[in-house]
Amino acid sequence: MRLTFNMQFTQSLNGILNAQQRMSKAETQLSKQTRILSPADDPAGAAKVLSLDQSKAQIEQFQTNSILLKNNLALQETVLTSMRESYDRVSTLAQASGNGTYTIEQRKAIAFELKNIQTELFDLMNTRSSEGSFIFAGYQDKTAAYEFTSDGKYQFKGDDGTRNLQVSQSITLPSNDSGKAIFDSVFERFKPQVTSAPTGASIDVVDQTAFDSFYLSNFDNLTAANNQYQLDIDATGNYQFLRNGSPLSPAVTGVYTPGSAIVFNGAKFTFDTATTLPAQVDFELSSPQQTNILNTLQKYIEILSNPIATDAELNTGLADILQQTTVTANNVDSVLANLGGRLNVVDSVFNTNEDLLINNQQYKADISEVDLAAALTEIKRQEVALQAASQTFSKVNATTLFDYIR
Repeated sequence: MRLTFNMQFTQSLNGILNAQQRMSKAETQLSKQTRILSPADDPAGAAKVLSLDQSKAQIEQFQTNSILLKNNLALQETVLTSMRESYDRVSTLAQASGNGTYTIEQRKAIAFELKNIQTELFDLMNTRSSEGSFIFAGYQDKTAAYEFTSDGKYQFKGDDGTRNLQVSQSITLPSNDSGKAIFDSVFERFKPQVTSAPTGASIDVVDQTAFDSFYLSNFDNLTAANNQYQLDIDATGNYQFLRNGSPLSPAVTGVYTPGSAIVFNGAKFTFDTATTLPAQVDFELSSPQQTNILNTLQKYIEILSNPIATDAELNTGLADILQQTTVTANNVDSVLANLGGRLNVVDSVFNTNEDLLINNQQYKADISEVDLAAALTEIKRQEVALQAASQTFSKVNATTLFDYIR
């Protein structure tokens, strides 16, 4: 009989504990707004929720990358736009300086303004991001992209690397553009180099497009002798052009009239009227050299500031700076267009990811979110069950041995 009493006591106590546990679980589900407190509650649902959480974390990282990418691209766009305006000002000042009536003081004034623009461009080329990285230095973004060296040159110290950021499962975009590609990978103006000529003779490029075409078609990087040209004028004024000592094919010939120029593929050959015939001009196509707008500006500033600079030096410097400014400005325009495209993609992908996050949250809610009415009903039901178990336990606990004897 005592064994029966102990069993009833244990069953009543377990009933209370189980009812408390079920009620606590229902309250926890309501407070956490989820019906899946552990995988045992719904193994399949728990697996789906875990997958959705992982997907959400990945998309949120993509959104963080998108914000960082957009900030970097916006900064670069602002800097390049400012530089583009500076290039226009350089072109305007350079063209004005070509005025043959300008005094040395007027040229020095232009040189002073060009120097200020050069300083501004140098500063913009070394722009840092909010994290302190030099945005045009490629992978070497902890050191300045450009430095003014001891030999008086502006040199690029970065590399041509670009850092990419992933903004979606399948889209990765560059977050920067190397200054090497924008500012430094620009060829100096192609022009013939005179190696031997009569006194007073000169060669000027009057049609840069025509000469560029000739240069690119004929420069020989393997056989240096094929870059050696010669203009021969005989005693009667007949002339011909030679390459590496041999007439061109097809032949380029004509008759020279003293006081007139000879034009050859965009290059103009002029002679002093006192030049005696026969005459010979040797010139070559030099190896292409790359430079940047800072060094070209430096050269032209020095020419403008030199009171004894010749007209030939001024004309050459002017042609160099105008060509260099145009090419570099075109590079900047190209990068700005590319930046605009990247920014549009970032905005589009960002909005798509936001929609995916909303869908993710909705799907997760459908799987795991607790139904408010059902949860309250369950709490009430477990409360009633707990009360009943408590009452039963009280009665069992109050029962004595004499109650069983009777």
